[in-house]
Amino acid sequence: MPATTGKLPQPEAMLFDLDGTLFRTETVLLPAYYAAFDRLREEGLHEGPTPPEERILGSLGMLLEHIWERVLPGSSPETRRRADELLLQNQLDLLEQGQGKLYEGVADTLRELHGRGVRLFVASNGLEGYVKGVIRATGVASYFEDLYSAGEHGTRSKVDLVRLLLSRHGIRTAWMVGDRSSDVEAGRRNGLTVIGCDYAGFRSAGELDGDDVRIGAFPQLLAALE
Repeated sequence: MPATTGKLPQPEAMLFDLDGTLFRTETVLLPAYYAAFDRLREEGLHEGPTPPEERILGSLGMLLEHIWERVLPGSSPETRRRADELLLQNQLDLLEQGQGKLYEGVADTLRELHGRGVRLFVASNGLEGYVKGVIRATGVASYFEDLYSAGEHGTRSKVDLVRLLLSRHGIRTAWMVGDRSSDVEAGRRNGLTVIGCDYAGFRSAGELDGDDVRIGAFPQLLAALE
């Protein structure tokens, strides 16, 4: 594992994963998840108990189609589409009610980075409405130059999403900041410095192997800058 902190030159931009990196996903995901399955049962699209929450938490960072393959193996396309709709709407409702929470220190750290002139972006495999809804509801939208999601751009991997973002914004040097193997891969394959976030608890052992610097709390990002 790389050192917890190190001193690296300030990059032109930083690209952030959302769930498990900026946002405490479980603060809206779990209540939305259980409510979605209650509705699926009411509509006759699912029988039996709600799948264990560990399945959905362990799937964070994946594309939605892969999440439902894991959470609802063998389910119909209709059930998966409806589950998508319900989960998104429930999460957006909870965000509007003020239930979603950022990790400690995220807002202050983003404000500091923005003040230093670092261009800030989100790169997430989530749905467009969810990604934009989280950033808007948590009050940090003004710090970001743009928000990229697989749902909006139809990319098949985070590698492709990050490549598109870098190209469209003419970025030469950047850090990829995230908590899953997909973030490490996206950074590595696009020639970026990778900052591994080791505080969410959703990842499997070894997922952050290949990162350059690992942080145990979001504000430690500032300590990695020269």
